[in-house]
Amino acid sequence: MILSPSPNHNQRAFGAEISILMLHYTGMLSTAAALARLCDPEAQVSAHYLIDETGQIHSLVPEDRRAWHAGAGSWRGMGDVNSASIGIELVNPGHEHGYRPFPKAQMAALLPLCQDILRRHPIPARNVIGHSDAAPLRKQDPGELFDWQGLAKQGIGLYPKTRIWQGGAKILSAKALLKQIGYDVTQQCQANAYDFKKTLIAFQRHFHPRHCDGVLDQKTFMRLLDVAYSMKNDI
Repeated sequence: MILSPSPNHNQRAFGAEISILMLHYTGMLSTAAALARLCDPEAQVSAHYLIDETGQIHSLVPEDRRAWHAGAGSWRGMGDVNSASIGIELVNPGHEHGYRPFPKAQMAALLPLCQDILRRHPIPARNVIGHSDAAPLRKQDPGELFDWQGLAKQGIGLYPKTRIWQGGAKILSAKALLKQIGYDVTQQCQANAYDFKKTLIAFQRHFHPRHCDGVLDQKTFMRLLDVAYSMKNDI
């Protein structure tokens, strides 16, 4: 691990406990560019860790400090996500600069780092999220090419294994299901259909990556039910 200290951090909010692990992509063309921005005082952004495409890990901000990676957003009713989270940036050009799959070496480095973080902090599986989960109107990362299912198989995060819907069961609205999972529907989904679509796409990027179209079809609704059920039983 390389120490690449960033000045962009402050104290976590009083009483805040680390309960969220958030994954990002850098959305920049190179590791050097990403590090320059994450360590630039004028940029006012940072993360706790950055992993380049070769698997090299950079430590930017101590875990007990509040890194500035999440910005405006919400997860499971928590607005100050930065105070409750650890943020990991993955070098990837992102959707604006040639989004591509995350290399095996990068994912191989991410796995033990996440496992170490989860051993140190009581982060439930339902709170291992992407940036787009907490900010679906602004962000797309880490996106539909990120292997959430593979991480879940290694005990990192949550991914539904089986379909639990049964005929005759009470069908909740998609917005209610999104809210139950953790998405902020009060500000983001009730204004208009386009906002709802963006939040649904954020859900699909994480939990239904083959269908990132914002269409509430039967398969997407079934996946909403699966994830909500899994979240309910994640203790």
